[in-house]
Amino acid sequence: MSDISTKRLMLFSGSSNLELARSIATELGCGLGKVKLDRFSDGEIYVKYLESVRGADVFVLQTCSHPINENIMELLVMIDALKRASARCISAVMPYFGYARQDKKISAREPITSKLLADLVSTAGADRVLSMDLHAGQIQGFFNVPVDHLTAIPLLASYFKEKNFENVAVVSPDVGGVKRASKFADRLHASLAIMDKRRPSHNVAAVLHVIGDVRDKSVIIVDDLIDTAGTVIASAEYLLTEGAKEVYVTCTHAVLSGQACQRLREAPIKEVVVTDTVPIPEEKRFESLTVISVSSILAETIRHVYADESVSELFEGDNLL
Repeated sequence: MSDISTKRLMLFSGSSNLELARSIATELGCGLGKVKLDRFSDGEIYVKYLESVRGADVFVLQTCSHPINENIMELLVMIDALKRASARCISAVMPYFGYARQDKKISAREPITSKLLADLVSTAGADRVLSMDLHAGQIQGFFNVPVDHLTAIPLLASYFKEKNFENVAVVSPDVGGVKRASKFADRLHASLAIMDKRRPSHNVAAVLHVIGDVRDKSVIIVDDLIDTAGTVIASAEYLLTEGAKEVYVTCTHAVLSGQACQRLREAPIKEVVVTDTVPIPEEKRFESLTVISVSSILAETIRHVYADESVSELFEGDNLL
């Protein structure tokens, strides 16, 4: 067994979320590794590491933000280059795991694309994956390598706890998110409500009913991601008709595609609180949007993985879905 003093930690970043990667490097007290990311004239991706990675424990950060397919392919090429350059251990740090909503077949002749992506990352050469607030817990089982599942629940709950609500309810926008919302509610000592939601088609949500008491309460809708914002806006409007005093929305992954930002600006929502697992450019920001960084969580997790220490202890069980 090699002496831990001979180990070497290196952190590299793809082009998807450089700001987050730099923040993590600062938290770790190490520099961000040098890598050349380029494109051939036909769009093919070229990667070259500009320093030796031989024998190093390498963490490569790439989130599945827009353009998602481009960023996924860049990650795969980066992992392959590390493997061929004799890195000792390669950890793919994917704060937002793309295609996570395609985790099962809901009708005939559909793919399970999150399993396909897991296979691609493993086949490329990743020895471990770090990801945050997966859409479904079973995605961890899609990999043939260890997966460290992180969560932003303590971070986001702490933000809302400082608001000192007198009467608060946490709402899950669907049955699938009940466990996440329940953990969030426990941290705020709040009541729990559940929305009965149907999806007539992709990115379209219809709210039919709310299970639980929200009347005269400050309500926090908790979800893993906001894409087109259809679900949270429909839920917010319905909750206000049911007597909620005010509605807040929080999620880990602010995908915010299409007209989501404009719709959220105009929605009856007091504040939208998200993290920076997905980069949010200035043109997507609006007055009621609050962005909290997860760099400290990711940095501490990387420290624990590098030192062969427990990751679950960092989250007190909140990362188990």
